[in-house]
Amino acid sequence: MNCLKLSASTALIFLFLLLPVFLAAQFDRQDTLRGAVTPERAWWDLTYYHLDIEVDPGKRTIEGRNTVQYRVLEPGKRMQVDLQPPMALRGAVQNGQLLEYSRDGNVYYIQMPQSLKAGQVYELVLEYGGKPRVAVRAPWDGGLSWDEDENGNPFVATSCQGEGASLWWPCKDHMYDEPDSMLISVRVPDTLVEVSNGKLRSVEKNEDGTHTFHWYVDNPINNYGVNVNIGDYVHWSETYAGEKGALDCNYYVLRGNLDKAKAQFRQVPMMLEAFEHWFGPYPFYEDGFKLVEVPYLGMEHQSSVTYGNKYQNGYLGMDLSGTGWGKKFDFIIIHEAGHEWFANNITYKDIADMWVHEGFTAYSENLYLDYHYGSEASADYVIGTRKAIMNDRPVIGDYDVNHAGSSDMYYKGANMLHTIRTLLGDDEKWRSILRGLNKDFYHQTVTTKQIEEYLIEKSGLDLKPVFDQYLRDTRIPVLACKWEKGKLSYRWEQTISGFDMPVTLLHKGEPVALKPDTEWQRINLKRTDGLKVQRDYYVRLQIKD
Repeated sequence: MNCLKLSASTALIFLFLLLPVFLAAQFDRQDTLRGAVTPERAWWDLTYYHLDIEVDPGKRTIEGRNTVQYRVLEPGKRMQVDLQPPMALRGAVQNGQLLEYSRDGNVYYIQMPQSLKAGQVYELVLEYGGKPRVAVRAPWDGGLSWDEDENGNPFVATSCQGEGASLWWPCKDHMYDEPDSMLISVRVPDTLVEVSNGKLRSVEKNEDGTHTFHWYVDNPINNYGVNVNIGDYVHWSETYAGEKGALDCNYYVLRGNLDKAKAQFRQVPMMLEAFEHWFGPYPFYEDGFKLVEVPYLGMEHQSSVTYGNKYQNGYLGMDLSGTGWGKKFDFIIIHEAGHEWFANNITYKDIADMWVHEGFTAYSENLYLDYHYGSEASADYVIGTRKAIMNDRPVIGDYDVNHAGSSDMYYKGANMLHTIRTLLGDDEKWRSILRGLNKDFYHQTVTTKQIEEYLIEKSGLDLKPVFDQYLRDTRIPVLACKWEKGKLSYRWEQTISGFDMPVTLLHKGEPVALKPDTEWQRINLKRTDGLKVQRDYYVRLQIKD
């Protein structure tokens, strides 16, 4: 296949449409309250939510309650619950007792009874409501999308990763703690269908021209993964024969898009086949898999992946790699579904480690190609995405203040993983490591440190300098070479201290394995103008005079 270069205009579209651009920021008290495991969060452990709400598309309001079931780790005097203006808490009730509370910006502090006992489980009912923030540019600008379909029917969806689920419902809005299960009950006009996470338990008809959809999530779920989608949906389903048996796959699309959706969504079984091969069983068999049309581009909501890529391959029809391979798949189906393994199964504890979601999932795009089209296509694609890497800030952000790192977390992260695969040189072992991650960290929240240590242990490679270079530094390693007295001298430059990653040179087309460090070394090689670095390493070659 002929390779197409990524144009400057396409690159700009990529940077400003695909990726949330996280800018350097000054942090205040609200950032700490959102991003840290505060004392008011630390003493209690989530076990269950029942979110029970009515969504009124005409008034653009949400009214209802969230029942929070929690286990006391050690008795606390007050509880932090997050709910952002203009939404407001109306009341907090536990064991029939109305509790006092106060507000501090995006946080409510609830005064707890003195009778709390360690190890006991309690239920707190939070009554709330209001007009939630409107998402101006979903999904990167969080909130509610209040739209209409071509027939004038309401078309509504939530999306809230960066800004937090507390934009529209009261919760413990930090990623470190997830409920073990959840019931989502949503009341909407009876002319519309509502779709949320998990499996549909029932649809309850009400006497006021509304009906309530009850969705049960039988697995831990992160806050931003919870979603509500409302529209004039039509539905069909199929069963995928997966590694753990029969997986229910359900699809919800606007009525006028049924035929093209049935054609485009044939990629779902192809996705499941590829990702179960590389990553292990789909992590939420009990909850099934759904693909749901929404009025924005799409998001990785757990077991309820949302889709708005206009039923075309590529990213809104574009190949983001500039190689042609990006037109072989629907970017949103493959990327957002890849998050079921990396984001929803393995979830970061702190958004500073967001690369664990985005780096592995961007890498899943080329593993999809690898499975269906081969390793050369896979390498072409991931290497092609390097044109979008800015190297503006470290990939890891600031901890405890709800601050993500550079948007390079996507394709710099993917290219780092591709480099590690190359260093390992054993694809079956690499596959076992990726599957092992999803097995050993199954339904867990993690840190970068845990992921790094796991990859180091299972690969048997000293990858610490690699992680420090690509995740914590902004420079691309430069392999400096110079010819001296019939020999080639070489070393790493533009790197962290002690960087000693092995690399393969191509000398007249033949591979030469090197283990450079930051000091000059020499090797007997005849001088040539055709010296190259094997392309699978994300490094640069500089020939010095």
